[in-house]
Amino acid sequence: MFFDPTAFLFLLPALLIAGLANWWVRAVFREASQIPAQSGATGSDAAAAVLNSSGVGGVFVEDVPGQHMDHYSPAEQGVLLRPEVHDGRNLTAIGIAAHETGHAIQDADKHPLLAARTAIVLLATFGSLMGMILFVGGFLIVEQILVYSGIAIFTATVAAQLFNLPVEFDASRRAVPCLVQTGVITPEEEPVVRRVMQAAAFTYVSAALTSPATLYCYLFRPLRQPRHTKPV
Repeated sequence: MFFDPTAFLFLLPALLIAGLANWWVRAVFREASQIPAQSGATGSDAAAAVLNSSGVGGVFVEDVPGQHMDHYSPAEQGVLLRPEVHDGRNLTAIGIAAHETGHAIQDADKHPLLAARTAIVLLATFGSLMGMILFVGGFLIVEQILVYSGIAIFTATVAAQLFNLPVEFDASRRAVPCLVQTGVITPEEEPVVRRVMQAAAFTYVSAALTSPATLYCYLFRPLRQPRHTKPV
């Protein structure tokens, strides 16, 4: 049997913290979305201002209907935004768009960690799914090699999520001064936009908080099982 009640001593606090992090991110986005930008700028205006202020050329800003997340694509050299962010005239839209454009600045400056970021995001998405499939598959067919393959992949996923955090916070740090200098936001609006950008980066923190807890559950539950002895 794979159930280990002691895992909850580690799992529950981590999941609680991750839940609070998710609640805080949503609360920040919801509050800032109710505040119109005094300049009347949209998210796309904010992205363009950050690009122009930082001297980054050759990067397009585009809305992508049906997209589930806002992101900067190094391969396409584009900032891809959901319509509500691209056309939104509130501080949430401006903060999210500027945060993603901060990655374009990192790309132009040859940030040492950005080159690995795309692979990290793909690994975190694919690895989490594959780790789960292998682990559950190994459990169902009682094949230990699949269980431990799932554990190995999930471990790499956890490391990737933690590795990505400094890149996210650095993107926000680079973009904020550009918004103020170009007049997209006022100094009075800056604290709210900073919170939005921190929340955008913090979505990775909540994922990283959840993953080690899940990893513990996966790793130590099979390892802690008592070996069955053969009857004499």
